[in-house]
Amino acid sequence: NLYGPGDDFDLETSHVLPALLRKAHEAKGAAPDGSDAPVTLWGTGTPKREFLYVEDLADAVRFVLEQPADALREVAPEGMLNVGVGTDLSINDLMALIQEVVGHEGPVEHDESKPDGTPRKLLDVSRIRDMGWQARISLREGLEDTYRWFLENRDALQG
Repeated sequence: NLYGPGDDFDLETSHVLPALLRKAHEAKGAAPDGSDAPVTLWGTGTPKREFLYVEDLADAVRFVLEQPADALREVAPEGMLNVGVGTDLSINDLMALIQEVVGHEGPVEHDESKPDGTPRKLLDVSRIRDMGWQARISLREGLEDTYRWFLENRDALQG
């Protein structure tokens, strides 16, 4: 799950991370009494996902392109490398982090009539890590940058 500035925040077409950022933002102060309204997650929130910040992907591409062809063939003879952070977290944990970044203090609810999806999506990034590359931007830092971009561009996104 790639994310970052310029992401798709449309609730109909976005992936989980930008959708939850937007939902948390829109729920701030949205309850009838002025408190934070609840945010509803699909399913149980227990599936785990890995999230890679877009700048880390760009850095990985640059890194791989700078490697000698022989070194690449040795590490990945079939020409395939996974690029990711190599760690995952549950959707519930992602939502808790998003709430911290956005400042949303409302409840999180689960619509268990909706599917959870695949229980876990995590890449084996050992090959690229063995070559000397790893993601540098923490999920929190990436979320903060992405949310800042969302705030600066939300009027254009709604137009």
